[in-house]
Amino acid sequence: MTVAEALRETGRRLEAVGGTGRLDAALLLEYVTDEPRESFITAGERALTLPETAGLAKAVERRLAGTPIAYITGEAGFFGRTFAVDERVLVPRPETEHIVEAALAALRARGTTRGNIADIGTGSGAIAISLSAELPDAWVFGTDISHGAIDVARRNAARNNVFQSCTFLHGDLALPLARFAPFDGLVANLPYVPTAAIPAAPDPVAFEPALALDGGPDGLALYRRLIAMLPALLAPEAPVFFEAAPGTIEPLAELVATAFPGARPHIGADYAGLHRYLAFSLKGGTL
Repeated sequence: MTVAEALRETGRRLEAVGGTGRLDAALLLEYVTDEPRESFITAGERALTLPETAGLAKAVERRLAGTPIAYITGEAGFFGRTFAVDERVLVPRPETEHIVEAALAALRARGTTRGNIADIGTGSGAIAISLSAELPDAWVFGTDISHGAIDVARRNAARNNVFQSCTFLHGDLALPLARFAPFDGLVANLPYVPTAAIPAAPDPVAFEPALALDGGPDGLALYRRLIAMLPALLAPEAPVFFEAAPGTIEPLAELVATAFPGARPHIGADYAGLHRYLAFSLKGGTL
């Protein structure tokens, strides 16, 4: 089978999985051949080797079963960088890039790009590492309750050359950060899927760690606990950014407004125009 034939046939087989069959096929071929996708245009008539053919067949079967592409290839792109991912962490999503963009804009506007920044529930470290790479004079601290996630995040910090200014600590929400307070900014992408709404296989989300998905009965259990920790953690006027989803973000904004009457939380949208993140400071102001 040639590269071009493999691309066509694999794309056809994978189309039913998520409607992105040709892209999935290109990513898997890139993975098994260790060649960039761009080369397939000129090398389409090259025959796959036996090891490449066997590797592609194995990868396709995993994808047909629902396994996310990133878990098969071991990598995911986020905010212009590449991150190692495995079954211990969520796959970074493009919509999460909005929280990074919003945090960067707010910190730069306030002139606090040399301060301490917290990323609660860091997972692969994608948010923390992106902030650290964009703000080289800041100190970024990421926390996670999963030892496995902390291991992945630390490896990603080294991979992206921010290990000297990006520290990852194991622990429950913000508890490991008390000795480093106050923080000049905080981001959190905590589990926000209601327990009953977590999908089953072959949905790709079902392959991701439940610990990183399950937000309790209404999806807000962990955010309620973090909100209570904020006053002791933040500097005055420090911007805060929470990620959630339509149906969860609105009640989350109500929780923030009740806890901090002057906060004036703002709901931001993602690329699809869906309500995706919450921006506020404890004392109000425009973010």
